[in-house]
Amino acid sequence: MKKKIAVLSPVAWRTPPTHYGAWETVAGNITEGLVARGWDVTLFATADSITSAHLHSVVEKGYEEEPEVDPKVAEYLHLSETFEHADEFDLIHSHYDFMALSFSRLIETPMLTTIHGFSSPQIMPIYHRYSDSNFVSISDSDRVEGLNYLGTVYNGIDLSLYPLVKERGEDLIFLGRIHPDKGVHLAIEVAQAGGWPLIIAGIIQDENYFHEKVEPFLDDNIQYIGPVDVAGKNKLFARARALLHLNTIPERFGLVLAEANSAGVPVIAMNLGSCREVIDDQVTGFLVNGVTEAVAAIDRIHEVDSSACRDRVEKKFSVETMVKGYEQVYAKILDH
Repeated sequence: MKKKIAVLSPVAWRTPPTHYGAWETVAGNITEGLVARGWDVTLFATADSITSAHLHSVVEKGYEEEPEVDPKVAEYLHLSETFEHADEFDLIHSHYDFMALSFSRLIETPMLTTIHGFSSPQIMPIYHRYSDSNFVSISDSDRVEGLNYLGTVYNGIDLSLYPLVKERGEDLIFLGRIHPDKGVHLAIEVAQAGGWPLIIAGIIQDENYFHEKVEPFLDDNIQYIGPVDVAGKNKLFARARALLHLNTIPERFGLVLAEANSAGVPVIAMNLGSCREVIDDQVTGFLVNGVTEAVAAIDRIHEVDSSACRDRVEKKFSVETMVKGYEQVYAKILDH
């Protein structure tokens, strides 16, 4: 008989999210994958979340979608509710960053934390205080010394959502947060250098950056279309020559890299962080060190085989592969 697992998802957005929400996406994929393999799973998420597991909610909608809701109130209602029910489960799998750690020593139920990224040096005192907790990294590159890592489990995507595109398009595309970290301005420079059309999609997370580094360069050739859902992503993949992901800081994982490759779209990514692990250089895309190399890589896109892109995602970044990886980590905790 499978053990009872509580998956603790964030409540910034619905699980899975309509548009943006990488952590919610992964938490949802893990939940569905575990249910498919026979686990008894309860998902702690917003009330409008969609899942085949048991859904437990005290927050109606994501606080990013309800401006009148105080984020901290929503978060701590959600967290306290989860931990007040801790004794009903054999394991709590947290996707809630550092905040859930502060509850972990108040319960007997073991907890596993997937670290989706260290958002700021200011949060590290909590990680160091709870360094003996159970952690999983989402890439080998996104780790810090001194934490009790039980393994690295790459994020997995639902490949059925992203069908293979048979004929490659002509557009360059950018999908992600409009933020300096994601290098939208560099994608614009690449498009301008070669006169290629560029479509930019994603939530605006830094308004000043958008107004100063993106908006002035929008024209008939460089377009911003706002955030997109899965159907919107597939429309972009269908017309894509390549996805540009010229991140300016080390990437933690980069779900969009796997999503694009799943559709057979090559990725041109900065050679920083997990991009080296997600992209197989010269096979599923190109790792570059700046705009000049990115421009040169576009001239080699024809060398990338679309089927090879999808095959790599199926082997390394599918929901099934991810869930099997977590089952191995769970065994280290539950069989201890």
